[in-house]
Amino acid sequence: MFIPINRLLLVAGISTLLLAACKSDTGSETVTSSEPPVPVSLAKPGGGGNADLHFTGMIESSQTANISTRVMGFITRLSVKVGDHVNRGQLIANISATDIMAKRAQTDAMIAEAQAAVNNAQKDYERYQALFKQQSATAKELENMGLQYESMKARLDAAKQMRNEVNASLAYTQLTAPFSGVVTQKFVDEGSMANPGMPIVAIAQTGTLQVSAAVPESEISQVKMNMPVQVRVDAVNRQFKGNIVQLNPSSIGSGSQYIIKINIPAAEKKDLYAGMYATVAVATGQQQKSNANNILVPQSAIVNKDQLTGLYTVGANNIALLRWVRLGKTQGNAVEVISGLSKDESFIASADGKLYNGAPVKIK
Repeated sequence: MFIPINRLLLVAGISTLLLAACKSDTGSETVTSSEPPVPVSLAKPGGGGNADLHFTGMIESSQTANISTRVMGFITRLSVKVGDHVNRGQLIANISATDIMAKRAQTDAMIAEAQAAVNNAQKDYERYQALFKQQSATAKELENMGLQYESMKARLDAAKQMRNEVNASLAYTQLTAPFSGVVTQKFVDEGSMANPGMPIVAIAQTGTLQVSAAVPESEISQVKMNMPVQVRVDAVNRQFKGNIVQLNPSSIGSGSQYIIKINIPAAEKKDLYAGMYATVAVATGQQQKSNANNILVPQSAIVNKDQLTGLYTVGANNIALLRWVRLGKTQGNAVEVISGLSKDESFIASADGKLYNGAPVKIK
């Protein structure tokens, strides 16, 4: 019997579609019987949780200074740039001082004039003393000469104080480093106009790094001076212990945040730079009753995909199932699970291979 070719092709196409529909639609993660199971370890969530407090901080220098001037003038020389190391007393910048030099010349002239007047008044006073002894001058005339002599000396002292004031202003035209450190900021360039109080450069003292962290008002009562803390700096993948060496008792100007300072051991300062972010953990040594029903899992068990977070559990037939969860606060190396996992459910804590949704697993 003859069957048309187009009918044969139609039957073949339908058969192909039926065979494809019978396969499990699991995408690229389809499990085949030839895949060996991945050995995994199960764990149950931890409850309770300690009262450790966690704050975000930043590494900073314990001593910084903004170098500025109290006179107005053009910056004729700026001898440093950002990153330069400077020594105490090293020249940083020069400010034009033409007008101040003119004022100093005026005060020098005033001093010379006042000194001449003092010398003349002194001679007159001594002459009248001699005349008074010879009864050729009255006591009133001697007293007047004495008053004139004292007045001239007062004018001389005033002129000298004016010169001291000019010299003090002149000292602010040559700006020097108040301590040894490194230049962290440069606010102006050479040739700019310097104004009184305007910062020119910022210097941070080297070798005096510390961690500054902000504590909210709801937790400041649990933080005390000299408490031990654990500091983690992710930029250099390092953890170290420190102590609270300063606690600001006022939050005025910091938005209800209390600033604490933490020392950094000398052995841990290598490769640390001001501006690096740090996480500070303060152990209070108490158990939080309010967290008795918390569900805590290790952060290593959390899976991040796009903007979702989840963890693996073991389903029927020993296959891995990815379950999406909602996370809460981080407590040390553990994280709180708000929803998606019950307190009595087990999850995969570690695996000796790559896991994916539907992968065969073997419980160790």
